[in-house]
Amino acid sequence: MNRRSGGAQNIPRPDAWRVGPPAPWSGRDLSVLSDHAVVRERLSAVVGPLNGVVAVGGESPRPSAVLVGFVESAAIPALLLTRRADHLRNHRGEVSFPGGRLEAGETAVEAALREAHEEVGLEPSRVHIRGTLPPLRTWVSDSLITPVVAGITGAGGWTIDEGEVARVFEHPLTDFVREDTYASEVWTTPRGESTLPFFHLDDETIWGATARIVAGLIELLTLQ
Repeated sequence: MNRRSGGAQNIPRPDAWRVGPPAPWSGRDLSVLSDHAVVRERLSAVVGPLNGVVAVGGESPRPSAVLVGFVESAAIPALLLTRRADHLRNHRGEVSFPGGRLEAGETAVEAALREAHEEVGLEPSRVHIRGTLPPLRTWVSDSLITPVVAGITGAGGWTIDEGEVARVFEHPLTDFVREDTYASEVWTTPRGESTLPFFHLDDETIWGATARIVAGLIELLTLQ
């Protein structure tokens, strides 16, 4: 099957890499991803308690948070995503959830809400926190990222910070599980072998930490 075209993201593949295994949700009932009520119910069973860790200066890896927001006004469950500006030093042009570093004295939830407001104009009053997913480590930016899962009420109204964000979009969950969209690769680096998920959309390629979060979330939601 032909893969979708994807986007112009710069993907720094090592010399040693190979095609990875198929999607972990192959053969499962994927219709659950199109039902808001079912997604909310399953989220309540898989998200953890709120991360109450407060950031202090000089930590390594540096604590960060992203808002994994489900847009509840969409016809079917959709995730709020951005594409980072091309002039940024780190992760330029990559698709990501709104988020960033925790400031001193800040929790993951507070950071996710603040960053979403700064980056796309999302008012905190529209956000209903469900819980958190396990933190994940990134090596290039030396971050420990807490995904904060939430529902977002109201429609649109995004105001992007062009200093950080090139584009904001709402992407349906069902589109991520199309057979021509998901792929995985096994990379061999000095840290050993790693299996990385990729989502090749019509105009973007989602990889890195964002793809890891999306893939893990879909796997949890379709596990039952």
